[in-house]
Amino acid sequence: MKINTPAVCEISTDLERLDREIIHRWLSEDSYWARGRSREKQDTAIDNSLNFGVYDSFNGAQLGYARVVTDKATFAWLCDVYIARDSRGKGMGRALVAAVTDHLAPFGLRRVLLATADAHAVYARAGFAPLEKPEKWMTLGEQ
Repeated sequence: MKINTPAVCEISTDLERLDREIIHRWLSEDSYWARGRSREKQDTAIDNSLNFGVYDSFNGAQLGYARVVTDKATFAWLCDVYIARDSRGKGMGRALVAAVTDHLAPFGLRRVLLATADAHAVYARAGFAPLEKPEKWMTLGEQ
C-alpha cells in the first residue's frame, strides 16, 4: 500500500522498500525504547509486523518508520515510531501516525495501543488518549 502525504514525503507499507540497516541504527542507537536491540531481533520484529516506511518524495531516501503488531481483527500495538532527526518538525510524524490509523480503520479493531514518553501531542492529534482506567491494565516484562 502506497500513501501520498501532503508533505514532501511518501508513506508505504512495502516491505521491500524498508532500509533495515538504517531502521536498526535509528532504533538501537538513537531511540530510548529500543537502545541496544540486536539487528537479528529487529529483523524478526519487522518480519512479523505490519511496517510503514516514510520516504523522501524526491530521492526515495527513508526518513521514518513505524510498525504495528496486530491480529487485524481486534487489537493492534503501534510501536517503533521514528522520524530521522533532520526530518523532524516537518509534519512527517503526524502524517505517519495518520497513515497508520487510516490503514487500520477498515479492520474495525476494538483497540489500538501505544506507549510514549515524549510524543503525547503527536498521538493526541490522531485521536489517542491516556488510558481511562489504567488500573485495569497489567504488563509482563519491561516497563
